[in-house]
Amino acid sequence: MAKYRLVLLRHGEGAWNKENRFCSWVDQKLSSDGIKEAQNCGKHLKALGFEFDLVFTSVLSRSIQTAWLILEEMGQEWVPIQSSWRLNERHYGALIGLNRAEMALNHGEEQVKIWRRSYDVTPPPIAESHPYYEEIYNDRRYKCSDVSQDNLPKAESLKDVLDRLLPYWNEKIVPELKSGKMILISAHGNSSRALLKHLEGISDKDIINVTLPTGVPILLELDENLHPLGPHQFLGDQEAIQAAIKKVEDQGKVKSAEK
Repeated sequence: MAKYRLVLLRHGEGAWNKENRFCSWVDQKLSSDGIKEAQNCGKHLKALGFEFDLVFTSVLSRSIQTAWLILEEMGQEWVPIQSSWRLNERHYGALIGLNRAEMALNHGEEQVKIWRRSYDVTPPPIAESHPYYEEIYNDRRYKCSDVSQDNLPKAESLKDVLDRLLPYWNEKIVPELKSGKMILISAHGNSSRALLKHLEGISDKDIINVTLPTGVPILLELDENLHPLGPHQFLGDQEAIQAAIKKVEDQGKVKSAEK
């Protein structure tokens, strides 16, 4: 029997997911498909009988909006939500706003895969001349963070994401989990991958092959030491989930017509 159960998910599809661009810390709302994904996620979790006591999100709208829609579908809108920049998507630095398929054409699919999925490779940092620099670093939400705006990242590897996420996990989420609360974490592809790497002991080499689709809940069953009792479980239609994973993987490939 699991001592603790935790549901983790990557937010529903955002506008830039649909356009195949590196969104990262640029604040985007969900696309129409992303709204449906979040609503369907909520319906499915309700059908499975989940009752949440607390929700954690990043400070980015697509993460928060996903949580809202899930709770609404479940009739659990009253459940408290706590948000932190430490659950934000990975900061892709100078790559923010660029199209993944176009980058694969210019730099090769393997290099784009390394930038997107590797553990310790950091993309070039964002410069002050970057078109989204001011939008990110003048955003009021980061004035409320637990680090100064000068110390916010300018680019991150997945290792960097894990390093800034772990204090929040250990100090904020774990105590709530151990108190017996049922937790939902509505986060992002890379913050979710980083947490899975930590909990499941996925190697630096193997994490490159872990891909998470948008809007699909992941169940983790943990023992008293927060070690997983088995591999994480995608909840839902498994055939549809595998198709969604392939769709995400294909985002970093050259389009067939351009090959």
